Amino acid sequence: MEATNNVILITGATSGFGQATARIFAQNGYDIIATGRRADRLETLKTELEANFGVSVLNLCFDVRVENEVNQAIQSIPASWSDRLSILVNNAGLAVGRSPIDEGIVDDWERMIDTNIKGLLYVSKAVIPFLKAKKSGHIFNLGSIAGKEVYAGGNVYCASKHAVDALSKSMRIDLVAYNIKVTNIAPGAADTEFSLVRFKGDQATADATYNGFDPLVAEDIAETIYFAATRPKHVTINDLVIMPTAQASATVFHKQ
Repeated sequence: MEATNNVILITGATSGFGQATARIFAQNGYDIIATGRRADRLETLKTELEANFGVSVLNLCFDVRVENEVNQAIQSIPASWSDRLSILVNNAGLAVGRSPIDEGIVDDWERMIDTNIKGLLYVSKAVIPFLKAKKSGHIFNLGSIAGKEVYAGGNVYCASKHAVDALSKSMRIDLVAYNIKVTNIAPGAADTEFSLVRFKGDQATADATYNGFDPLVAEDIAETIYFAATRPKHVTINDLVIMPTAQASATVFHKQ
């Protein structure tokens, strides 16, 4: 039987926002192209989604920072999948370190720039031809409140997410003639693996980030992406800033 479900491709699908997004779209009948660096987690996710929701999952294990890996993986997608691809979620991203700029670790800078900016560009460049061929589609870029404001110790991370914000606007202009929607999602404080990665495995420091208030959880962002993706064809939500009720800006929180 020929597959008829729409297909969504999600980078960084092995945890956090990406994993939650895969679940909500699978629950609603989408076949999933799940990408990430951790093959074991991709396989676990595939087993879960196919068993629970009766959809098909295609796993692509690659590092968004490596252009050749990105291109080889995207080019390996069978036509039976790429012809149905309607949504790209550029979710893979990270923050590393909170040092002042003059004490920054260059390897941390490169990891953030290579993942948050160059990785998004590599994946988008490889996937957009599928959407242009159909003259329709939707791209979601996971930005951050750090792409709207800057804060102490945020320097390069904030710069990388400001770049995502600018790229979302640029993509919208470049792709509007092809009926391709572009949505920038800018979350505030969210309890995912984000802080654990930023603080390089220091669980206590990561946990303390969310003391005294209820942060966002991954499902909050996934539900928002699904909502934006299911608006009528003539409606695009261009840009969304989503924060916990206890957060007023990048640095102002009401903690109990």
